[in-house]
Amino acid sequence: MIPFSILDLSQIGEGGTVREALDNSALMAGHAETLGYTRYWLAEHHGMPGIASAATSIVIAHVGQATKTIRIGSGGIMLPNHSPLVIAEQFGTLAALFPDRVDLGLGRAPGTDMKTARALRRNMDAGVDNFPNDVLELQAYLGESDDATHRPVIAVPGMDTHVPIWLLGSSLYSAQLAAMLGLPYAFASHFAPEHLFQALSIYRGQFKPSAVLDKPYAMVGIMGVAADTDDEAKYLYTSMQQSFANLRRNDRKPFPKPNRGLQLSPDEAAMVDHMLKYAVVGSPTTIESKLKAFLAQTEADELIISMPIHDIKARLRSVELFTQTGLMASVN
Repeated sequence: MIPFSILDLSQIGEGGTVREALDNSALMAGHAETLGYTRYWLAEHHGMPGIASAATSIVIAHVGQATKTIRIGSGGIMLPNHSPLVIAEQFGTLAALFPDRVDLGLGRAPGTDMKTARALRRNMDAGVDNFPNDVLELQAYLGESDDATHRPVIAVPGMDTHVPIWLLGSSLYSAQLAAMLGLPYAFASHFAPEHLFQALSIYRGQFKPSAVLDKPYAMVGIMGVAADTDDEAKYLYTSMQQSFANLRRNDRKPFPKPNRGLQLSPDEAAMVDHMLKYAVVGSPTTIESKLKAFLAQTEADELIISMPIHDIKARLRSVELFTQTGLMASVN
């Protein structure tokens, strides 16, 4: 048994609104808290008509107001898009509003296309390549105020909060950096399966204990769609399959309704199947079997699940059914 957490993109469903998407996130977070999930993270994406979590820290505050105990945070903030000081101030504010509940997961991808990335960034030349330095700068801003006297710039709010920092990745780079800095690590196997096992091996093999972590702590991600029957789960899952196919076509749309007669081209189907290789879809019996195999292979310390389901009632039901596998270590 290991902790289960949830990754949310505040999906704007076809026929829905941004407000409905944000309200659904708050509702889902409260439901997850009641059921004993450990964390509820929001992801930063930009320029996508199906995702409402672009202003990630604001959505985290919205979810925080709707909950009391579940950990809340980012999965992740795309740090090259921002000044480390701004993120320190934002998450320092969150830490003041929601003490001992806030996580700061960091990624180095833009979370969007390059044209939008250029519109976001203060300096394209200091983006991805400066990521390790930005992480260290951010750690310093969130650290001890006693050290602030030696720095010309301080984060207020931010200093003395020690908001836990995670590194997120879909390649080997962040695994190496997380190991070097002694930070917890989350791999994006929910959409990037290629380097999962190599990244975990590098992270665990190269890990150096730090002030925040004495041994490796690895979280892995999956797409998860649970329903009362396998057929119903497969039907609900067609929304995610359509969404990935639309992304490949550069066809930007709200998150699609499920489609029982879904037909993808052979190339699209192969791409979707590859990217969603570790998706767990089915009834409680089916998902339990799949999860047991996946967790045995990865030896993960924690599982984070993205539940791409158009209908909020079906999504809440999926949240419930994952807890019935007997594999989740509840925080309650």
